[in-house]
Amino acid sequence: MAEKHIPVMPTETIERLDISPDGVYVDCTMGFAGHSSLIAKRLKGGRLIGFDRDPDACAAAKERLIPLSEQNGFKLDIINDRFSTLSEALDMLGVQGVDGVLMDLGVSSYQLDTARRGFSYHEDAPLDMRMSQKGLSAYDVVNEYPADRLRQILYDYGEEKYAQGIVYGIERARAEKPIATTLELAEIIKRNVPLKVRREKNPCKKTFQAIRIEVNSELDELKSGLDAAFDALKVGGRLAVITFHSIEDRIVKNRFKELCTGCTCPPSFPVCVCHKTPRAEAINKKPIIAGERELIDNPRSHSAKLRIIEKLK
Repeated sequence: MAEKHIPVMPTETIERLDISPDGVYVDCTMGFAGHSSLIAKRLKGGRLIGFDRDPDACAAAKERLIPLSEQNGFKLDIINDRFSTLSEALDMLGVQGVDGVLMDLGVSSYQLDTARRGFSYHEDAPLDMRMSQKGLSAYDVVNEYPADRLRQILYDYGEEKYAQGIVYGIERARAEKPIATTLELAEIIKRNVPLKVRREKNPCKKTFQAIRIEVNSELDELKSGLDAAFDALKVGGRLAVITFHSIEDRIVKNRFKELCTGCTCPPSFPVCVCHKTPRAEAINKKPIIAGERELIDNPRSHSAKLRIIEKLK
């Protein structure tokens, strides 16, 4: 299963994390150890801590990383949990600070390609979309959420301008019987957007994205995780984040800007009274994107943006 995942911008990410062989590194979205294995190959006696909500990913990552741990002599910890629990996990492990943290956000290639997980609108499967495989599911959201809340989710998390019509279609369908599968939902979406939209591209992407974000509380998780990750860094440590859509990228961009900004006094003040200084420095002034070769070899890298900051204090 591990071969199904191709890490996005692997060289750009690992080089800018500036791996120290004896350092401590956290992969907050370990997945099938694509980036983690590259970090592991640069360690000699350091420590690698990986988080993932998906038990399938944790099992596959263990198979891939344990041999590297034994070969390179670094300590390995794999945690089947949300990365927003980073602070508590580091306390339990007795880790005082880390040299680098990586977040590769969004759904993994394995989850998209495994129909039974219910993330894809190309194959029929039960409406699921749970990264952790437990708790609230897409079925619950689609069939039980009030129409107003469902519309807001599509607007906020999918930036779907046809949310009104799509939710109207969902309401009508679920009044007759529960919407149980991915293709049932996909057909409802297609019937309730303009014909022009259907002809140009598959119109399901934004709705499926919005529901997935709601099911997994992805944006709240990201906000909490960014703060926990930055707090965990040692001075000089780096935080690298790869985003895949504008909503999560906006959150990362704004938080990084806050951390890299010093004085916030109004320009009219003759002297600084807030005494704020930057807590971080941007390693890349603009987001890094995949190169032409990678875009061909790995189409899912098309929307990826990489941002990195280094902790100053």
